[in-house]
Amino acid sequence: MSDKKNLKKSYNVLLNQIDSLLLAARSQVAKTVNTLLVQTYWSIGKYIVEYEQDGNEKAEYGSTLLNRLANDLTQKFGKGFSKSNIYNMRRLYLLYPIFQTASGKFTSENFDVLSLKLTWSHYIELLQVEDKLERSFYLHECENSDWSVQELKRQIKSMLFHRIATSKEKGEVLKIASEGIQVQKAEDLIKDPYVLEFAGLPDRLLYSEQDLESALVDNLSQFLLELGKGFAYIGRQYRFSLAGRHYFVDLVFYNVQLKCYVLIDLKKGKVEHEDIGQMNFYLNYFRKEVNTKGDNEPVGIVLGATADKLTMEIAMDNISNKLFITRYQFYLPDRESLEKELQKVLEYNRYKENSKKKKNS
Repeated sequence: MSDKKNLKKSYNVLLNQIDSLLLAARSQVAKTVNTLLVQTYWSIGKYIVEYEQDGNEKAEYGSTLLNRLANDLTQKFGKGFSKSNIYNMRRLYLLYPIFQTASGKFTSENFDVLSLKLTWSHYIELLQVEDKLERSFYLHECENSDWSVQELKRQIKSMLFHRIATSKEKGEVLKIASEGIQVQKAEDLIKDPYVLEFAGLPDRLLYSEQDLESALVDNLSQFLLELGKGFAYIGRQYRFSLAGRHYFVDLVFYNVQLKCYVLIDLKKGKVEHEDIGQMNFYLNYFRKEVNTKGDNEPVGIVLGATADKLTMEIAMDNISNKLFITRYQFYLPDRESLEKELQKVLEYNRYKENSKKKKNS
């Protein structure tokens, strides 16, 4: 009997070893196929552009050249060569015209860097983004955060680049466009506003803070995507006791990049001055009682529908903890408004740069 058990155990070990090997091989094959596919499509785009430059027909979307190529290639090779797909291959080359074989990356001037870690489906989404700064940002964030195609779609729709960029100096805007978000300090975690369209609460006329909290926890994967990089969920209604009294923090996370606890207090409506005092109290407790060796100071986010700027400035005066007040909304931002806001930021910083140059000359 013992020999049979050992034999079965030994066979299971063998089966698991083979299973792991095959899964790893399939993953590697998929990556190799993806790399080859993107390279091939880039090359097809290159051939089309070179054909145009020789004085032949322009391959605009409605051109006969694209129709002809789509028909001939589909007949010969099957699916994957629709007119729109061939048009995107051409556009891929035009946006990323330089291929660097040494580094394994396509690159072009300024912010357009094509990563072979992304799939063709990722690039279909990226090619629809007209602004090069915005497109570059989403490419780098895809690479850095390993976004799926669906996650990329969501972030583009929620105007993540604009929401972050409108609070930055021009130099910082250019940096996040060329590198993506680099989480180095508490401020890098904050967005204004947070977009919670996935919570499903806008259709409800009445909802409580508990309803909002439940909706975020029920859609935790999407909430973590909105929060950003490095967040690990610790719990909701995190309880601690002090002097015989119990206190509860709405949501607690740990950010592995900053090595700190992140406390979130949810407010259904307007953030009030007493909410600031409460969060400051929570942060003091975590810093003294919860933090262990290696943990940095905790970060507190009071997340409300609205907040009065002057009231918040006075309430925040002389607070040394890393405490932030920001807003949430249940609908996707208006692209036109955010684009105007970003242009104001860039123009204002350009004006400051020019003024500084004139002063120094």
